[in-house]
Amino acid sequence: MHLRTLLLTALSLGTTAISAPTELAPRASRNSAPSGCLTVGSGGSYSTIASALDALGTSSTAACIYIASGTYQEQLTIKYAGALTFYGQTEDTGSYKQNTVTITHTISSPEAGSLDKSATVNVVTAGFRMYNINVVNGYGKGAQAVALVGNANKLGFYGCQFSGYQDTLYAKSGTQYYSNCKIEGAVDYIFGDASAWFGECDIVSNGPGAITASSRETTSDTAWYAMDHCNVKAAAGTSLDGTVYFGRPWRVLARVIYQNSDLGSLINAKGWTTMADGATPLYYEYNNSGDGSNTSKREYTSAISAGVTKKTVLGSDYGDWIDSNY
Repeated sequence: MHLRTLLLTALSLGTTAISAPTELAPRASRNSAPSGCLTVGSGGSYSTIASALDALGTSSTAACIYIASGTYQEQLTIKYAGALTFYGQTEDTGSYKQNTVTITHTISSPEAGSLDKSATVNVVTAGFRMYNINVVNGYGKGAQAVALVGNANKLGFYGCQFSGYQDTLYAKSGTQYYSNCKIEGAVDYIFGDASAWFGECDIVSNGPGAITASSRETTSDTAWYAMDHCNVKAAAGTSLDGTVYFGRPWRVLARVIYQNSDLGSLINAKGWTTMADGATPLYYEYNNSGDGSNTSKREYTSAISAGVTKKTVLGSDYGDWIDSNY
């Protein structure tokens, strides 16, 4: 739990709340555009997100786009030259659970020609931030079909949802921060070679398979996938007990840790499984709880005496670019 949440709780419940909170205070709503943002949707200047992106042109000045409630059937490549932020309309800026903005597209990687080309949103702009927006690839079972590609440095996603089935979230490269998000899929649904921190996220399987497929392949590669204070669980109405693995190595030196997290009964007792030939992955678990946290039958795990830090995963300058309110 973050300090800001604790303080908000204390204000709503009394001074004893910090030691024993019984309810989290909701964070502020966002029902109008922050100052200076282009506006999309009901009452806005643009009817599509793509048209607002086009309006930014070749500028490199920091910019933002506010998106009003609605479902936007678009496929976007975000390659703005400056720092760019997307804000979605919501009643609760601190969680994905009241999001009202969805960007959706349906195409598989074989149909599109590549993983990147199948993505509903493909981010190649360094320093991009997204708040309270759902991103969906509606293809479903049968082929790789990406909801989001993160292919740039210092990306931040706050209170967002990413939904698909196979290869939902392509955390491809650079450093990436996911806070209070939901990532849903079944097969390799968090994959790539980014160094990514997932904090207080819901990681939700909607079918049997492996959650992560890290493509780290050299000892000099600094990439991690770190799941910290996350809830790992099955989708509502889905019975997956023992059919889901934490990960498998897409490349030979995959590196993933689950720490301080609640692990549901969907997790197979072995924990991890194989994929790349000759792989010697670095797979860690530290201080987890829940029905899936028993490590007595684990395979492929490495010992670790403490959890990893944001500095380790994101670099010593992480405080300069993540939103520390999340």
